[in-house]
Amino acid sequence: MRKLANEELNRLEVEEFKETPKNPIVLVLDNVRSMNNVGSAFRTSDAFLIEKIYLCGITAKPPHREINKTALGATDSVEWEHLENTLDAVEKLKKEGYKVMSVEQAEESLSLEEFNPQKDEKYAFVFGNEVFGVEQEVVDKSDHCLEIPQFGTKHSLNISVSIGVVLWHTVLTAGLVQK
Repeated sequence: MRKLANEELNRLEVEEFKETPKNPIVLVLDNVRSMNNVGSAFRTSDAFLIEKIYLCGITAKPPHREINKTALGATDSVEWEHLENTLDAVEKLKKEGYKVMSVEQAEESLSLEEFNPQKDEKYAFVFGNEVFGVEQEVVDKSDHCLEIPQFGTKHSLNISVSIGVVLWHTVLTAGLVQK
């Protein structure tokens, strides 16, 4: 086996990415503190052809050296918008027909393996602050909460890991994989 060189990966150029139809998925970052996590959200969103990221509250916005360190240029390809209040993003997305899913441990949450996303639905996934999670008022306005099953001693995953797990599951299960 031989590792492939970057030029053999047939990746899209930024302008091609912008013109490519996106998967009907939006991320909402609710007061995310770490700029590395923000950069990772951009990079993972690029990988899965996500429509847009809403950066809400204290979540840092590009351009910033710390975001760019993990985004590796994805802030140029993935559309984003900053809103002061996460609830404004949730209400806007609901009006646009998105199912809003907070990724949070909550009463009556849906375990990720039981979540069967549909190809013709639009989804907005809310990921919260590294310490406090998704704000309760945002959870209250969400259509559902998704929970990633965990089996060890820690009670949470890093937001960047959670984003990757949820997006992979959604894109794969809904049959959104583009070739």
